[in-house]
Amino acid sequence: MRIDIISAVPKLLESPLSESIVKRAREKGVIEIVTHDLREYGMGKYHQIDDEPFGGGAGMVLKPEPLFAIFKELTGERDYDERILMTPDGERFSQPMANHLSMKNNLIILCGHYKGVDERVRERWITKEISIGDYVLTGGELPACVLIDAIVRLLPGAMHDAESALMDSFQNGLLDAPAYTRPAEFEGMHVPEILLSGDHKKIDIYRHEEALRRTEERRPDLL
Repeated sequence: MRIDIISAVPKLLESPLSESIVKRAREKGVIEIVTHDLREYGMGKYHQIDDEPFGGGAGMVLKPEPLFAIFKELTGERDYDERILMTPDGERFSQPMANHLSMKNNLIILCGHYKGVDERVRERWITKEISIGDYVLTGGELPACVLIDAIVRLLPGAMHDAESALMDSFQNGLLDAPAYTRPAEFEGMHVPEILLSGDHKKIDIYRHEEALRRTEERRPDLL
């Protein structure tokens, strides 16, 4: 898979995409991530990428000219399955969406910034708009990192234990069951006996029941 990211502040992407599972996946060739600095396509002496909104009002809007230029360049080089805009008014990101996107070959992610993106860019180039929650951040860079991390961990070869990603919360519509590790007793607190029994059938039943209980307590909307 290849992911191209368009950003007005690409340095915000460096650390999250250079550590942990994403780093290993990049080193193994599982994922190719290419960051594009929008200012390199900016206009005039100062590489302008934003301007005041027509009709007045606070904030600045990303201009269409630089974005049209970079989209034309990228789409002229390869076909993209989705051209995604990270924006607060997009569709709420979810695990099923991550699963779906992990099956694609090429993605573009445009990080929204300032007041927003000129609507003509959305009309011409964007095929999917995604939000990570009902709140506003400075830009779409951190949401883009969330999106990429959720996708990459699902790719074959990205994780040492491929089954682990399939057992995460939300994969079966439930939150995950409580997890324990050694020691079996710590400061008077004990691991449930069933997890020490070695009876994997009973353990599976226990974990499913605990997942149901936790989901009912914390996210009943999922049931």
